[in-house]
Amino acid sequence: MSSKNQDHIIVGKLGATYGIKGWLKVFSYTEQSESIFSYTPWLIKVKGEWKEIHVESWKRHGQGLVAKLEGMDIREDAQVFTNAEVAVLAEQLPALSDEEFYWRELFGMSVFTIEGYDLGKVTDILETGSNDVLVVKANLKDAFGQKERLIPFLDEQVIKLIDRTAQRIEVDWDPEF
Repeated sequence: MSSKNQDHIIVGKLGATYGIKGWLKVFSYTEQSESIFSYTPWLIKVKGEWKEIHVESWKRHGQGLVAKLEGMDIREDAQVFTNAEVAVLAEQLPALSDEEFYWRELFGMSVFTIEGYDLGKVTDILETGSNDVLVVKANLKDAFGQKERLIPFLDEQVIKLIDRTAQRIEVDWDPEF
């Protein structure tokens, strides 16, 4: 499979081997940890190249997850994949409605106040206990001297519009903050 130019989405990471029969610990980044196993095949970078891998079996183990990859029957075979990231192609993700989006879609979007002031671009999203927060890197010559803004992701209250086509987010936010 040639997937050099396709959009890879990191959905987890493989940990240390588990047992002697080629099982590995799995750290899932998906919202429901078991959802990582609904994507097939996995793409795992081995020696700088993405390799297509299929999960033969998986199970819960204590608080975590373990998986047996196809063709990995002994511990030594599986050790090659320790600490490797698990990716899938963007097209493998479920389709969303027009009102829904993946966080990754927000990265790089321009953020404007409802009055039209350009606050900068989304560079990160922080997960906090109460609500998520957009990290917006301010423009170099920001009139308020800001380098970065933290804007709470409160739909309707702060976030007024997300326009995928224009790559623009409109917010009700004071540019001084």
